[in-house]
Amino acid sequence: MTLPGPLGTPTRLTAAVLAAVAVLTVALLGAGIAQAGTGELRIPAAGTTTLLRMFVLVGLAVHLGELAGTRLAREGPRPRRWSAPASLLGAAASATLLLLLAAVSGLGLTTVYGMREGRLLLVTANAFALAALCATGRRPTLALLPLAVVIGAEALRAHPETYSPAVGITLTVVHLTAGSLWLGSLLHVLRTMRLRRDGRAVLVRYARMAACLFAALAVTGTLSTLRRLPPDLVLATAYGRVVLAKLALIGVVSLLALTARHRMLRGGDAEAPARIELGALVAVVLVSAVLTVVPDPHWSAP
Repeated sequence: MTLPGPLGTPTRLTAAVLAAVAVLTVALLGAGIAQAGTGELRIPAAGTTTLLRMFVLVGLAVHLGELAGTRLAREGPRPRRWSAPASLLGAAASATLLLLLAAVSGLGLTTVYGMREGRLLLVTANAFALAALCATGRRPTLALLPLAVVIGAEALRAHPETYSPAVGITLTVVHLTAGSLWLGSLLHVLRTMRLRRDGRAVLVRYARMAACLFAALAVTGTLSTLRRLPPDLVLATAYGRVVLAKLALIGVVSLLALTARHRMLRGGDAEAPARIELGALVAVVLVSAVLTVVPDPHWSAP
């Protein structure tokens, strides 16, 4: 008899492989597909950049969500920590983005370090490395400080505009924090539920927090889109098209979250829709990574 491997049954292994192929396909080709027919300038190494950006976002979400999920889980068996590897992934992705920037621009590393984008990537890589170090110590919550630096650096990177940058940065900080907590906490909660008989209580506590996170995401996402995307460019720009895809995915995630909550209140099995919700959230992160790569729609504005 063949025992199932780490990924479970062969069916689950096949699903995992197909999901990985889908992620790679969207990451490598997503920006180019979104720009088709828009007349916008092609972004060098857009696919590689998207994939690395996704690793940064996933690393942040897993580490931040584990810290929040640990508090939600309270006392009892806990899953193995993924926070240190997650932050190391974020550090490696940030460092690779720095090297990629130097390669694409044709400039030396010392010159790239002096650029705004280069400095922010260097700060992000170092902050992730420090967060990984904190995760291995006796007080893992100390990682909150370097993770806050990561969020701040990413918000600064996303808003280089000269018009009201403070507003855009603040919206991105709240949006990125809420999104990371939603994905990372759900992942940790589902892993915790596999170890406990009273796992439903953990999911109930998570659901209360998730409602607040969804509200924060909806408000900040709407305001950020209104600031950056002129209505007449929604379908004419890659940014607008990717935003529409992200909104559709968030709608799916919302329906799954409501389904899980409805089943939970009726005493049914809420774990299944919650797992699908987790997969949909990963898709949202992937589309968000594409969104960080496509051209700013203000470049296309008249």
